[in-house]
Amino acid sequence: MKQRKVPLRKCVACQEMMPKKQLIRVVRTPEGEVQIDLTGKKSGRGAYLCGSVNCFKLAQKTKALDRALKHPIAPEIYEQLARDFVSVEDEFQSAMSTDDEQ
Repeated sequence: MKQRKVPLRKCVACQEMMPKKQLIRVVRTPEGEVQIDLTGKKSGRGAYLCGSVNCFKLAQKTKALDRALKHPIAPEIYEQLARDFVSVEDEFQSAMSTDDEQ
């Protein structure tokens, strides 16, 4: 059986290429909302981050998310994303560990 090609994406903070499933997608919806997309299927412009808080903080500091999403992100949205990111991080890490076991 032929091996499937694994899609790669680059973390906007650390610039490391990784398989798409190992990254968390942040999306700017057509309505202008910025939110975390764990499914990877929401419509809108997306940017990928490693599953660590350090990469999120680096992206915030360097305004990498603003550039990747082609939209300025307000400080209160960054605060909301930080809270969401911390709550999603545990869920994301547990999903990654179950994928690795298979």
